[in-house]
Amino acid sequence: MQLYFLGTGAGMPSRQRNVSSLVLDLLDECAGCWMFDCGEGTQHQILQAPVKLAKIHKLFVTHLHGDHIFGIPGLLASRSNHGAEEPLTVYGPTGIRQFIDTSLAVSDSRMKFELNIVEYAGEGIIHEEERFWVEAARLDHRTECFGFRIVERDRTGSLDVEKLKRLGIPPGPVYGRLKQGATVELPDGTIVDGKEFIGPPIPGRVVAILGDTRYCRESVRLSRRADVLVHEATFSSDRKEQAEMFCHSTAAQAAEVARQAEVRTLILTHISSRYQNDGAEMLLKEARDVFPNTYLARDFWSYAVPPKRARNDAACENRPH
Repeated sequence: MQLYFLGTGAGMPSRQRNVSSLVLDLLDECAGCWMFDCGEGTQHQILQAPVKLAKIHKLFVTHLHGDHIFGIPGLLASRSNHGAEEPLTVYGPTGIRQFIDTSLAVSDSRMKFELNIVEYAGEGIIHEEERFWVEAARLDHRTECFGFRIVERDRTGSLDVEKLKRLGIPPGPVYGRLKQGATVELPDGTIVDGKEFIGPPIPGRVVAILGDTRYCRESVRLSRRADVLVHEATFSSDRKEQAEMFCHSTAAQAAEVARQAEVRTLILTHISSRYQNDGAEMLLKEARDVFPNTYLARDFWSYAVPPKRARNDAACENRPH
């Protein structure tokens, strides 16, 4: 599981930062990648990145401001022209279907793959599959805007192979059944309960990716104890009033959300073009004064979400709620 940032700027592109888009690489977990927002020029960014258009299976849109959606028609057309055949599903607020359908119709663009569009007008679970589920919740922005909580389900603990070998049970298909927790009868009549050979469950990881927002309680709730929180940091603290006026956050406010939510790591993105070089480092310092484990994203930067260790408390399984 890895986050790859294609665009980390706010509002309009600059020489250092393109507008919003990031990819959650889940190739090892579910053989695909999920994109979050797709600002203008995202497909150009992909040309310089280790991201394959055909491997993008889902696109989650936080809101309908142009710096988050203007790249969608071009990305879809290029994905089709590259011969991608795997279906792609777009999740977005009410209006995303009209934007995509109109753009493709007016430009006479035809998809060679199955394109599904899911509009979510409310909050709650918007996607669920065997390994992951995704929750959306409204934030506080000038237009309807959402944040996402991506949760990896807890996994079954490791099979204690050495213990099985000590009992004289040789490797084979029986290991697979025991790994599933089944009760197995061996050729000599011995009954073996698989649950006795499975270690503690391995907790799933949690990633919170928030759209544009002022500080709000939903930001904290969505981010609660996340392994990684990706939060906008459009302004510095000396422009706090401007951030409030335009419904954005300062770097320090993003860090306060991370602190209250008890996340492990905070990543700042959606940086105004007024903050270049030392200015961007100032944003990072402001955030680290509140929440030390903070990173400042830049275009073409990646962050690997570390796995968790097995735990003894199986009652805290990650599940939709």
